[in-house]
Amino acid sequence: MGDDTADTARTFDDASDTFDLLTETVWGPAGRTLAFQLGLGPGDTVLDACCGAGASALPAAAAVGPSGRVHGVDISSDLLEKARLIAEAQALQNVDFVCADVTTWEAPSDIPAEGYDALAISYGVFFLPDMHRAFARLVGLVRHGGRVGVTVWREGAMAEYAQVVFDVASRFNLDLAERGSLRARTPLGEIDTPRTFEAWMADAGTHSVDVRVLSNLLPATDELCWNLVTGTGYRAALNGLDDEEIAAVRRGIADEVTTRGIHTIDFTTLVGTATVRRPPTAASAHLTQSRA
Repeated sequence: MGDDTADTARTFDDASDTFDLLTETVWGPAGRTLAFQLGLGPGDTVLDACCGAGASALPAAAAVGPSGRVHGVDISSDLLEKARLIAEAQALQNVDFVCADVTTWEAPSDIPAEGYDALAISYGVFFLPDMHRAFARLVGLVRHGGRVGVTVWREGAMAEYAQVVFDVASRFNLDLAERGSLRARTPLGEIDTPRTFEAWMADAGTHSVDVRVLSNLLPATDELCWNLVTGTGYRAALNGLDDEEIAAVRRGIADEVTTRGIHTIDFTTLVGTATVRRPPTAASAHLTQSRA
């Protein structure tokens, strides 16, 4: 696991206590939409990469039923534990949550040789090292004619609020300016419009790409604003700060949200789905070789 991957794992482990507070309003709507757009049915096998606390893996497990199987893979052990607890509470026995680096993940022997029926990645693909290569490799684990689904933030989503977090936290965290915003640190900006997102998915070996816009505009309450800092990748902005400084950041953010007249946070999401065009013989050869 590289340094960047390890840092991402630590950030989301630290954010795990608050992460699930955003499921009902943020992660959940996108996860359920993704599972629906993939057209999952009974008996399907699904790889959910960067699954977090299971926002898309759990709806997928419900869709494929007891004869299907879902593998949820993530590098945050704390988020995965939350996912397991939710699955247990929902009596879902057809989903496995595995702490692993999905960029090196290989399908286990209980997956057919031709590959998974579907791949889901919700809000995680832009965190992968070498996003383009990693995504193409994951698409290669899906059978010919299988389905691929990805969600990403649309251009401009959370931009106004993210600037507030950056401006306030950088007063206390001098390293923050060097790291920059999410779009500056990741390749998200390369795929955050319907046109670029569609082209990117097609380049990875898919066809019939369908990109839908999921509008999600939420009131900028103090609770939501702070949960976004402590329960997402924004938590890295608090690294190295003591309790007093963190409290000052929270007050500063609340003041700036009021001063700048921010009443709504834009969580608009692009939901892209496509069909894998890889020949079945290539899929079988790839998986057979990986299991040898």
